[in-house]
Amino acid sequence: MRIPPASRRALLAGLAAPALLRPAGAQQRSIRALLGWPPGGSSDVVCRTIAERLRGPLNANIVVENRPGAGGRIALEAAKSSPTDGSFYVQTPASMLVIYPHLYKSLRYDPDADFVPVTPVCAFPFAFTVRADHPAKTLAEFIAWAKGRPQIDWASPSPGTMPHFLGVELARRTGLALNHVPYRGGAPVMTDVLAGVITAGMNVLSEPVPFHLAGQMRILAVSAPQRVPRLPEVPTFAEAGFPELTRQEWFGILLPAGTKPEVVQPLHAALVDAVRTPEALEVLGKLEFTPDTMEPAAFAARIRSERESWGPIVAASGFKPEE
Repeated sequence: MRIPPASRRALLAGLAAPALLRPAGAQQRSIRALLGWPPGGSSDVVCRTIAERLRGPLNANIVVENRPGAGGRIALEAAKSSPTDGSFYVQTPASMLVIYPHLYKSLRYDPDADFVPVTPVCAFPFAFTVRADHPAKTLAEFIAWAKGRPQIDWASPSPGTMPHFLGVELARRTGLALNHVPYRGGAPVMTDVLAGVITAGMNVLSEPVPFHLAGQMRILAVSAPQRVPRLPEVPTFAEAGFPELTRQEWFGILLPAGTKPEVVQPLHAALVDAVRTPEALEVLGKLEFTPDTMEPAAFAARIRSERESWGPIVAASGFKPEE
């Protein structure tokens, strides 16, 4: 998700806040935060916001190092062979750990063997949208409208992603002839849904919210476990009869395998506190993200559980990446 420069400046304004006071004479170390996505997107904003909030508690100069490419895999490949002294960590979306293992036969990292999960930091759902003048005002009405039609085009921001597979799963469970049209990013999807070029879209929630509130687009359902506070009128997929589509992406922090608990625990504690600072909560709120933290062992179990649950969905889709 690309964020306009003006909005990005507003989201990053909180980064100028002074760091916490450090003990006199304490030597500041350097930590690199690896990120598999370019500057300017939501993952970059979250990474930099949290990194700034870690400086004081960890007494460290934290440098965000963007290593985009291969759908985020390059950063994970680099992270797995990083030093285990706490001088490197990586922030990654859930998909790299729970979906990619089902897609790529030759991943150059093992989600379980190569990393120590520290904690997720935030989570965000997806939204199924149509243009405001579409005859369907609810998901049930959309399904009724679509039944019997030979084909209905819908878009996701990228093939092989959570919104792609959520749309495929919706088609499978409803029996609708929904034809997936992969785009390159969420903004083009929004543009074409608004223009009537394509009937529907499945996007990160933050992207259609402004258009929904402006009356230009209608969000029929969200994949969150409960209704979104800013959109009390919009039901969840579970409320609409599809609990299997209750899915959220998250950004999580990992350390390379072999990192000792005495390194993991201070980082975990600092991350939990950083996510809950007023500045971080404000940034997450503007992105329609929610704070999401847990203990390392629970996070590791969550990764394994979610990966297992995505297997049948990916397999049923029949999707094979080009590489």
